[in-house]
Amino acid sequence: MKFFNELKSITPKELLEKIKEERYSGEVGYYDLPESSKDLIDEAKQIKVDQIVVIGIGGSNLGTMAVDSLLKHTGEYTEIIYLENTDPIDLNEKFRKIRNDALFIIVSKSGNTVETLTIFKAVMATFKPDKDHIIAITDKDSNLHKWAEKNGVKSFFIPKNVGGRFSVLSAVGIVPLTIAGYNTKALLKGAGEFRDSFFRLKEEHLLKKAIFFYENANRYNINVLFAYSEYLRNFVRWYVQLWGESLGKEGKGLTPIGLIGPVDQHSFLQLIMDGPKDKTVTFLKIEEFLSDIDIPKLDLDYLTKVDCFDGMSFNELINRQCDATYEAVKSRDIPVDKIVLTKLDEENIGKLIMYYELLTSCMGILFGINAYDQPAVEIGKKILFKAIKCE
Repeated sequence: MKFFNELKSITPKELLEKIKEERYSGEVGYYDLPESSKDLIDEAKQIKVDQIVVIGIGGSNLGTMAVDSLLKHTGEYTEIIYLENTDPIDLNEKFRKIRNDALFIIVSKSGNTVETLTIFKAVMATFKPDKDHIIAITDKDSNLHKWAEKNGVKSFFIPKNVGGRFSVLSAVGIVPLTIAGYNTKALLKGAGEFRDSFFRLKEEHLLKKAIFFYENANRYNINVLFAYSEYLRNFVRWYVQLWGESLGKEGKGLTPIGLIGPVDQHSFLQLIMDGPKDKTVTFLKIEEFLSDIDIPKLDLDYLTKVDCFDGMSFNELINRQCDATYEAVKSRDIPVDKIVLTKLDEENIGKLIMYYELLTSCMGILFGINAYDQPAVEIGKKILFKAIKCE
């Protein structure tokens, strides 16, 4: 894998050529998932259940959770419960919601993830699921795969050249989302269309954005994603992991901060506007919510300040709040840009996922770091194992 530590100045076309080299090297596999993951869909569609429990952490569940959170209110989809945290209060609360006929999907690329395997042990002891109610998603020949094979449990595999935080469009996300009833073909289609458009230089704005971040990294070392919908909260979590774990290497990187509007207008916005000018801000909004409610025309004594909003839909209100905050931040000469999802559907979400994965890869090339490993994360794991005398 090639890295470029001595880049002083680079054009969008030059950056695109370097990303092409990476794509066609075969060392980074997420570029190919819009095609290679299609074969998973028909097999996953055969699995019919009334409740799904995903056991995984970080890249093993954040992307799945993001898509599920964004779309679950748009139709009748199978409930997915996520077991990701070893917090005993959280586990006990979620265990009470799990039915005895649930399908348990354990996701760990390495097959050795501490949180995932310990929670799985608790699941096995508590619910005693049979082999037909367990699915493993992991690397081929991992310890988890070996366990599954020995016990007759079905396995789906993550490509060796796809890292966990880039794996939402692999079996990691496609299998549970397909079983839940989502249109994963459209998800892959949207991702593939955006990727192809990018490599045809039709998304030059993304390349220019990456170059701006790189050239101004010393001045603007914090990147804020300000998402205007409560349903984008888990997407923001996915972005923070993708950006932080991929780019925080060798003293380099841009600190990711995820905010939800308009709630965080009443907290973090003050720091953005009047604090240190060390941040760039990306606003993310949904143009057309699939569910809406109007603000009633109601006369309330003394509460007339907001009567001008009477009759407006909350869809329009939240987007006007986003636009107004965008203009306010821009007026302070803070670098801003905006991403608009025309509507909430699988195809648009696939495009958004691919947008951020490609942007992250561009930044890895520009910073001259490996965006696909996480060496510092492993240090804490080694200390834990040593302290408990596991090795």
